[in-house]
This record gives sequence, C-alpha cells and structure tokens, in this order.
Amino acid sequence: MATLADTADFDIRPVFSVRSFGISDRGQKRESNEDCFAIAELARTLQIQHTNLPQSKSNVSSHRGYVFLVADGVGGSHAGEVASGLSVATIEDFMLNTLRRFSNLQAGEEQGALRSLQEALCQADSRIFEESATHPEWRGMGTTLTMAFAVNWRLFVAHAGDSRCYLYSGGNLQQLTQDHTMTAEMARQGMISAEKAAEHPWRHVVTNVLGGKEPGVQVELHSLDLHPNDVILLCSDGLTEMCSEVDIVADLKQANDPRAVCERLVAEANRRGGKDNITVIVARISSAA
Repeated sequence: MATLADTADFDIRPVFSVRSFGISDRGQKRESNEDCFAIAELARTLQIQHTNLPQSKSNVSSHRGYVFLVADGVGGSHAGEVASGLSVATIEDFMLNTLRRFSNLQAGEEQGALRSLQEALCQADSRIFEESATHPEWRGMGTTLTMAFAVNWRLFVAHAGDSRCYLYSGGNLQQLTQDHTMTAEMARQGMISAEKAAEHPWRHVVTNVLGGKEPGVQVELHSLDLHPNDVILLCSDGLTEMCSEVDIVADLKQANDPRAVCERLVAEANRRGGKDNITVIVARISSAA
C-alpha cells in the first residue's frame, strides 16, 4: 500500500480537478438492470442564516472530494436491484454525514479515510440484512460494491465482489481491486491459471458481497497517489466479461471526454453480446486552472 505524502507535498500541489461520467445499460440479454452507480462531489459549505455584513448566503470551500460507486446486484425476483440500490443509497447518506470531512484531506488522515470507507460498506451490508428481515422475498439478496474516493491527489478504494476499479496512468492499465470469486481465488492459490479462470464455468460465483447469506462483508482497501492525466475506471463485470483490457486501454487513451469513453465502452460490450448489465464510470484527473 502506498504511503501518504508528507505535509509539504500537500501544500505545493495544485488543487486538482476531476471530469467524470457514468452510464448503466441493461445489455442485450437481461430483462432488467440490477446495476446501480453514483458519482458525487463533496465540499464543505457554510450557510449564512442571518448577518448584517454584505456577503453571499453560501460560502463553499474550493477543496473538493469526488466519490464513485458501482454496485452489481445478485438475487432473484428483482432482489438484486433492491440490494444494489440500498447499498448506494446507504453510502450516499454516509458520505453526507461522515465522509465530507475529508473533502480537504491532510497528511495523517489517510487511515481515517480508509476506515470511513470500510465503515460505509459495513453499514450498507447491515442495511441489506435489515431490509431482508422484513421482506422474506428478498432474503439472500446481495450486491457487489466498488467505491473510489479521489481527493487532494490521493485515491482511496473500498471493494467487495467482482466489479472492478482500474487506474490508467502513464500509458499503463492497473487493476486495483481483486475479483472475489471462486475461480479468482483458485487462480491466486495457483490451483488454475488466470487464463483458465477467465473461462471457468464457476467464474461468476461471487464469494464476498454486501448482503447474501451471512453478514460480515470483507472490505478490500487500497490507497495510492494520483497524477495529472490519470484516468479512473469503475465497472461491473458486464464490461470486463465482454471487453479485454486491450480493448479498454484503446478507449481510455482518448479519455479527454469521459462521456464519450463511457459510451464507446458500453457500445462495444453490447456489440460483443452484452450478456449482462453494463455499468461504467470514467473519471479523468487534471490540475485545476
């Protein structure tokens, strides 16, 4: 795990800017879309209620944090879309009340930010089980959840399941998250090759989700530096099942327009069969003008 830059690094770096876009598509084979996504901007705001000084009623800090979420629901009878929707809604509430304080991350706060992301996923896990307890038809529902938080030239990732977070930097694409599936675990243990894992009939058996049969999601955490022109990609497996990393890189090279990149990636996944719901978020990092 990368170490946090010292205080001086935070002071001399320019305020960073993020351009982002997201799309969720039903695909060609599914009857409904059980994916959910969200893109949010965090800022500290001061609302002036009464004053005799001439000023605007709202002062907003120039510092910003950016949150990206992709959830891929699992479960029959529309329970998958319920679980993914609950997870995103719960984390949105958490961001408003807790994560916002990191909109201007300072040296020494990295571990606190990671703990907060972990807590967000654990709260969403608990919320799914609470809803399942009162709706028998939803019991066993679950969802993957991949969450990225970009702030002050740092990227924090919290993850469970087989959706993914990638970083495209310096011409190289790096998968930051691991797939929490039976075959991916077999590959990590050397039982099968990565090539065989990609074609294995058990590759869709997810071993770690929010919700599911047992409470207690295991949250995978990462943190690393960001640089100008880096591109963050979050996606559900509806993209990666259809498009190779070579295909993805070809589009990310043209990431000046995140919306256009999202549209091309979704169109390509659908052109290749669109066997599952497809959700893509693309965020480009640059220095603020």
